Amino acid sequence: MPRVKVSVIVPVYNTGKYVDECAPSLLEQSLPADEYEVIYVDDGSTDDTLSRLEKIAAGHPNVQVHTRPNSGWPGAPRNLGMRHARGQYIQFVDHDDKLGPEALERLYEHARRNDADVVLGKMSSTMVRPRRLFRHTVDACTIENDELMQSMSPHKMFRRAFVEEHGLRFPEGPWILEDLLFVSAAYLKAERISVLADYPCYYWMKRDDGGNNTQHRFNPRHGFWANTRTVVRQIKDGTRPSDDLDALQNRLLHRLYHVEVLSRAREPEILREDPAEQRPRFEAARELALTEFPVAVREGLPAVSRLRAELLERGDFDGAAALAGRVREVKARTEVGTPHWADGSLVADVTLSLLRGDGEPLVLVERDGKHWLDPELVAGVPGTDDGWEVRDPFRLAYAELVVKDRDREDWWYPEGDLTVELRPLGEGRSQLVATGRLRLDPERLAGGRPLERGVHDVWAFVQLLGVDRMVRVTGDGTPGTPAAGPALTGGRLALPYWTGSGQLALDIDQRQRKLAADTAPASAADTGRGEGAALPLPYIAATGGAAARVKVGVGTVTVRAELVPEAGTALLRLPARLHVPAGRHPVTLPKASAPIAYAVVRDGAVLRLEGPSYRPNPTRRFLDAASDALRRVRRAPR
Repeated sequence: MPRVKVSVIVPVYNTGKYVDECAPSLLEQSLPADEYEVIYVDDGSTDDTLSRLEKIAAGHPNVQVHTRPNSGWPGAPRNLGMRHARGQYIQFVDHDDKLGPEALERLYEHARRNDADVVLGKMSSTMVRPRRLFRHTVDACTIENDELMQSMSPHKMFRRAFVEEHGLRFPEGPWILEDLLFVSAAYLKAERISVLADYPCYYWMKRDDGGNNTQHRFNPRHGFWANTRTVVRQIKDGTRPSDDLDALQNRLLHRLYHVEVLSRAREPEILREDPAEQRPRFEAARELALTEFPVAVREGLPAVSRLRAELLERGDFDGAAALAGRVREVKARTEVGTPHWADGSLVADVTLSLLRGDGEPLVLVERDGKHWLDPELVAGVPGTDDGWEVRDPFRLAYAELVVKDRDREDWWYPEGDLTVELRPLGEGRSQLVATGRLRLDPERLAGGRPLERGVHDVWAFVQLLGVDRMVRVTGDGTPGTPAAGPALTGGRLALPYWTGSGQLALDIDQRQRKLAADTAPASAADTGRGEGAALPLPYIAATGGAAARVKVGVGTVTVRAELVPEAGTALLRLPARLHVPAGRHPVTLPKASAPIAYAVVRDGAVLRLEGPSYRPNPTRRFLDAASDALRRVRRAPR
């Protein structure tokens, strides 16, 4: 019997139908069934979950089901699953999530190839924004790569011997943040950590009933603040203290301070929650910030976050709420140059910036050789009567472009980086902007593979001065119209357009957009008998030519055509003979309403191909007629 490579551990409790929705993604993996096992641990369900699990196990020898009394949290079931695991690696999956079809095979091979203790697989999610940690695949790193702190969920692959060597276990019972405690411990102990970013491994999706949202975070029974303190101390115990803002300990603690502590003083929470409930959270966050976090963590924050932290640690709830109200109104703006095809990619220059609530640029003011935060943003905020100094405008500032596969919730990162710079506005004012070029290669964007059929929307994430926004990349084009001409990618059409909201999008293989009068190629060369037609479409192919199914005539014949690269465009070639009547027939790609060429056919033979705008001159008609007559003479009986 082959050695078990991976043990998939799934804690369940009153999961109901979601067990059946998740199970196919676990049972239909590309890894052979005898090389992995699925271990369900039922945490005392009171509905029909256990019977659903037993039914699954009855039909699959690599599935086992274990039960235990209800513990109220996933930690204890995960620990029980680890005690039963036989795999070289352990993969944690929640009962309402899914794995990509090749996830286990790819993660295992990446782990073995790099001798990794921990492997982080690319996550697709409707729960959180995309993480730049998954921009590139990483063979090996350590906790020194503090971007690892962007991914603190347990949905990773861990080497079982590593877990046992260091006694890694989840806290049991109602213990919120149990994932942070386990994962941060693993990061601190691991000698080699790998990241697999070129394949969507884990799908973390919001449930219809909201059942996978963390609720009652601040219930005293769950110990949120005490548990946060435990995680902080674990990181401090595993790293060296330093006054250097960029020392490892301070970089690792930054995530906990920003997410678990400072969010109690920022929008939307401080503006959304009842002040009677939020003030005690604010005070608890303040006490934790003052007692557990080094001053260097706060001092290392960008300008707006540092001001928020100052108000929190000062205990100024009203001041923090006032700042939150101003920051909430800040919007991100995108400026997009004219999109066009170049070197096999959809290309456009992009600039990102921030605007105040009144629509004016969020500026920095230069005074006494220093930069100060926009006076309109901090007006009335306590402690800012003389302004708020921006010590380093570029502190933790960055921006990136991302492309979302609308059908699958997958996020991909196009080539190229955005550069953050100060743009002078005159009169001692400047604005922080991010500029760069979008290069969207539909044949390589999806982890080096072609994009799947569907609509792919272009987004941007920007973090400037401590204000972060996820924003649609919009331009000046009319919503619902083409953003650039069509291109052929392999044998499929790629149609750039502006969505109804003005967002730049790319439709691959006519998922929603069709090749119609407003998007069809303008003309094509008549290149003579047997040579095909050179289409005025950029042609993008990872390797050489491609085959494409095309229709000849109106609902008449579907044939296999060839698309061959020629000087950056496509040469369309049809079979030499077609079973269609004599005449000039439109040639269309499936689903398209506009032709990409016309085939001139006589007696079943393709005489030539013409472009959509080609109009035969009298000489050509005479030659066609003469050629037709000559063939009839040759066929006449002797």
